[in-house]
Amino acid sequence: VQLVESGGGLVQPGGSLRLSCAASGFTFSVYRMSWYRQAPGKERELVATINRGADITNYGDSVKGRFTIFRDNAKSTVYLQMNSLKPDDTAVYYCKATYNGYVYWGQGTQVTVSS
Repeated sequence: VQLVESGGGLVQPGGSLRLSCAASGFTFSVYRMSWYRQAPGKERELVATINRGADITNYGDSVKGRFTIFRDNAKSTVYLQMNSLKPDDTAVYYCKATYNGYVYWGQGTQVTVSS
């Protein structure tokens, strides 16, 4: 089982990034997928989640209206489109797969928002 995040990097405030999380080793299409983030000295927090049918999404209050989660079950990949980035969005971003008691995490990708 693998979840591999990519797309992180350094971006200026107001900029955009798209994160990807490529899954393998399990039946991606039945899993609920989520993005979390953890900033230095802070607890890991939920950023966004999407159900297996991709018709229900939920977002953390701090990212509503700026971030969009979507998935491509044919590619076993979940994405996080991040717009209007702020310095407070700086964190390591992780994807998570959940289904029927099974939970998998990726290794994370660093996002730094700074001028």
